[in-house]
This record gives sequence, structure tokens and C-alpha cells, in this order.
Amino acid sequence: MRAMLLAIALCGLSASASANPLDTFGFGSRGVALGGATSAEVRDFSANYYNPAGLARAQGLELAVGYFRADHFLKTNGSDNGVDPVKGISGGLVAPGKVLGVPFAFGLGLHLPDDRISRVRALRQEQPRWELYDNRNQRLYLAANLAVSPTPWLQLGGGLSFMSSTEGRLDITGQANLFAPTDSALRHEVDANLTAIRYPQLGVRVALSDRVALALVYRGQFSLSLNLRARLAGDISGLTTAYYNLVESSINAFLPQQVVLGQSWKLSKRVSLNADLTWINWSAYVAPVAKLDVDLSIPPPAGGWPAGITPPSVPAATRVVPLVMHDRVVPHVGMEVHAVNEPRWGVDARIGYEYAKSPIAAQTGPTNYIDRDRHSVSVGIGGRLSDFTSVLNGDLLLDAHLVWSVLPTATTTKVDPSDFIGDYTAGGHVWNAGATLTMRFR
Repeated sequence: MRAMLLAIALCGLSASASANPLDTFGFGSRGVALGGATSAEVRDFSANYYNPAGLARAQGLELAVGYFRADHFLKTNGSDNGVDPVKGISGGLVAPGKVLGVPFAFGLGLHLPDDRISRVRALRQEQPRWELYDNRNQRLYLAANLAVSPTPWLQLGGGLSFMSSTEGRLDITGQANLFAPTDSALRHEVDANLTAIRYPQLGVRVALSDRVALALVYRGQFSLSLNLRARLAGDISGLTTAYYNLVESSINAFLPQQVVLGQSWKLSKRVSLNADLTWINWSAYVAPVAKLDVDLSIPPPAGGWPAGITPPSVPAATRVVPLVMHDRVVPHVGMEVHAVNEPRWGVDARIGYEYAKSPIAAQTGPTNYIDRDRHSVSVGIGGRLSDFTSVLNGDLLLDAHLVWSVLPTATTTKVDPSDFIGDYTAGGHVWNAGATLTMRFR
């Protein structure tokens, strides 16, 4: 019976939905240090995310690997919400070449969390949670792209991105002893599968001159469904039989489509300035509340139920309160200075800024999807060693970044003074640091 009650407790839960980790924390230390404003000038492995057209600008075969960690310090009413750190390995490759004299390139990008490939956590829609950050990074990400440059001033690229999803099944059979629970004999079987969701991305870059370039990028929408099945069947203390079947479906993660417009200016031989505007179709967001289909059958014993024993009933259907979200345009700006540019070595300094206005409407009703506007300031440094051995003709690049994101503290006031959760104050900040090592062969 405990197992049955546990399965019934799934009713009314919602899965924490979020986007992929790259949308919040970026991809590759150089792009992160520039505030994500790289769509018009990217040419390394991070083009697999920022703009696949940039792969066609690669100067040679590149192999890159890096690591980053983002720690959340998000609080509600002064108490830490315990949002897990975001950490993992990022990397990729770029393989350029020519076909009939036309430059092309193939690229791969990978983000691999270092503690789990996929994570699921269920919360009621009334339970306060940081909707766009909670468990956001527990996803395996892979992107594969192709790019061509039919003319020196035009690059085109596109491909597919893959995100991990989860589905599972739980079967419990046997005999439950209501009078001596420790004598119950139950057998369980768990089957979980990791599946992949695909969505497209396309990009174009146009060089207006040697100093100015424009970019346009499209990223498709995706949703990661969470499908859980639970079946319980068996005998209850010899009194009767029980059959319980639950099918739960929800959206465990959702990313709306995006369009990026970018521009890059070379202010001088040493200084460049980049800016991106990202439109995010948040109004298409799907609320992560579980939808349940329950079948419960427990025939009463011939003599009726013993005193003190009440069979469980079919849980009431969850009343889903729509989550209202608004489309947003997120600005990114970044500046890079080539502080040292010698033939055998070089040093670059970078700074960036991003402002992400919260898309979630004020939570004055029964739901509590917490979010705040996010201001992110980033800094970074990059080092280059060229032809450092007589065997390898190429460059060794080491980039590092540090980002401080502030979510200003604000108070959410409920319309209903008898609301179970009541008014609350929430805010905090996030630290993100990492490094990327790249080997570029010429």
C-alpha cells in the first residue's frame, strides 16, 4: 500500500521546465566573456551554437575542450533555494575544407554535464521555484552543422542540435499486508530510457566591408517531454485485489524559437565591438504541469473493509493555471582588445554585458514561478602561442572567463490574502567561471 500511495502522490505535480544550458551560460569562454555577442564574427567551435555560418571562416582544423561552473545564490525570504550548480565539459571541433574551390566546414559542439546526463524533478505548480534556472543544466547537448562561403563576403550555415530527454516505467506487483507491513512481499521493476530531441538552427553572415559585418541566426523551438508510467497490481492481505495504473505526461524542458540579429565593428586594428539582439518567443512557453490518466480498481471485500482501513480513491484532476509569459528581446554587447599581437604570441582582453528582462508575468495568483530581470557583466582573457613546436604548425589558445549575474531582489504580492504561500521576497546572483583550451592547426 505504501508503494501505491507513493504513486498516487505523483498526482498534481509539475516538472521543472527550462531551456538548454547554453542559453543562460553561453558556449566557450571567448563567447561568454563577450556577453554572447559573437554571431557576426565567430569563427571557432562555438559557432555551432552562436552562428553555424561562422564555421566557414575557420582558419584551420580546430579541436577544443573546456570546463565551466556556475554557482547560484538565489534566495526566497532570505533562505537559499538550493539551486544546483551548473557545471560540465564543453568543447567541439571545426574541420574546414574546399569543394570545387568553395570553402566549407563541418562542426561539432558538445556540452556534457559532469554529474548526470538528464535530471527530472517534480514540483506542484504552487511550489515556489526559480523556473528558468532550477535544474537547468542537467542536459546533454550536441550540435552538428555544415557551412559554406560561396563568396568571401557571404557565409551560410545550418544543422541540428540534440537535447536529452527521459521516459520511464515502474511496475510493482505482489502482496501488501495492511496489518503487518513488514511482511509485505512486493516486486518492482524500473525501466528508464534516455531519448534525443532534435531542432534546427540556421545562420548567415554578410561582410559589408573589412570592418563591418552583419549576421542573422534562427534557432528552432523544442520541448522535452516527460512520460512516466506506473502500474501496481497484487493482493491486499488476502481481502481483495488491487490494480492501479497511472500515465503521466508533461513538458520537462521547453525552449521557444529564437532569432538573433548581430553586428560586428572593427574600430581599429586592435579593438572590435560586437552587438547582438536576440528575440525569444517566450509567449509559446508550455506550462510544466503534469497531465494524468489514472485507472484505479480495488473491489471491497465480501464482508466490507476492516475498521480503520480506508481504500485510496482516484485523485482529483489537477487544475492547470496558465503560465503567462511575454516575448522578449535580449541585448548583448561585447568588446575585445588585442592587447599584445606578436607573431609568436598574443594576449586579448574582453568584456561583455547582457540584459535579460524576465518573461514571466507577475505571480500574484496561486502559481509561484519565480524569476527576476538578469544583468550579467562578463570579463575574460585569451592567450595565444603560435608554432610553439617544430612538429606542429598551429596555435595553442587558452581562454578564460568570469561572469557575475545579478537578479535584483523584489517582492511578489498576492492578490488573495489567504494564499497558502503568501507574499515573498526573492532575488540573488549567479557566478560563472571557466576556461577553454583550443588547438588550431594551419
